[in-house]
Amino acid sequence: MAEKVKETKRSRVGYGSAYQRGSARGRGTAHELEAVLGGQTWMVTPDKTAKIENPCIWMQAGVVAHKGCNNFYDCTTCRYDRGMKMQVTRGKQISWQDAMRRRSEMNRVCRHSLTGRIQHRVCAYDFECGTCDFDQFFEDVWTHKTETHPVESQRVRGFEVPFGYYYDNGHTWARIESGGTIRVGMDDFALKVLGAADAYDLPLMGKELTHGEAGWGLRRKDQQADVLSPVSGVIVEVNAGVREHPSVSNRDPYGGGWLFVVHSPEIKKTMEPLMATAESLNWMNHEVQRLEEMIESVAGPLAADGGYLTDDIYGAMPSIGWDNLTHAFLKT
Repeated sequence: MAEKVKETKRSRVGYGSAYQRGSARGRGTAHELEAVLGGQTWMVTPDKTAKIENPCIWMQAGVVAHKGCNNFYDCTTCRYDRGMKMQVTRGKQISWQDAMRRRSEMNRVCRHSLTGRIQHRVCAYDFECGTCDFDQFFEDVWTHKTETHPVESQRVRGFEVPFGYYYDNGHTWARIESGGTIRVGMDDFALKVLGAADAYDLPLMGKELTHGEAGWGLRRKDQQADVLSPVSGVIVEVNAGVREHPSVSNRDPYGGGWLFVVHSPEIKKTMEPLMATAESLNWMNHEVQRLEEMIESVAGPLAADGGYLTDDIYGAMPSIGWDNLTHAFLKT
């Protein structure tokens, strides 16, 4: 059974408090949306003051009224951005850069400040981002090295499954980052099952990973295992901290314990085979059941109340077999 873990936060996405029971066939108005919650139909009036979680730069510059980013801030491959630029070329639309240039000097903020990815920073390059040293540093270096941490997650019998991450059945995760890159790591389940590794065999930057093929390895004493890559793409950053201190992955698997940042030219296609949070919860329940069956086969029945499993299954029970665990859960 999944136990939800919430952080203290207020969602920045949503609808206002104006709602009523009923349906569009009843007393709903043209400004209301029909939704179903708890088996009851509600008509919800959108809150005009609600903020978008990932605001588009065209919206933040004041060119359009309401537009969220759905391309992970990778403007170079964004259809909406291309369409808006075509409108600008035809003289039917002002560019977001020109809209920003019309602001007072201290309000001409960097595009990364506009989209909420950094604190307030005034643009010093007149919105010619291609010539901006900071812009290049941010996109090529900073975003790759910056850790991400889950805001909200669920636990399945003691194993953490965060929202906003995608999962491969070889117990690795992938998270789409700002700018369209993909951060990769091993999930909490695999790290607790195998225990803390003595070392990770991580490839260097520039290595091309292929989904479903061995991407890296880990070692624990005389045991070693290959790990299948959850995505295809080229490694643009490797976590040196994990290379030096492998236990970081066990302490913080979805934050400081990440392993790579990967660039893929087709992110949506690359992520298609992976499981989102809802699907992964059912899968994780099944994986825990398989693990319990393996434990019972060598140690007898578990406690009737279930309880939580240890943080080092193999270390506590080596008789279960390293090869059995890696074959069953890492698929290698």
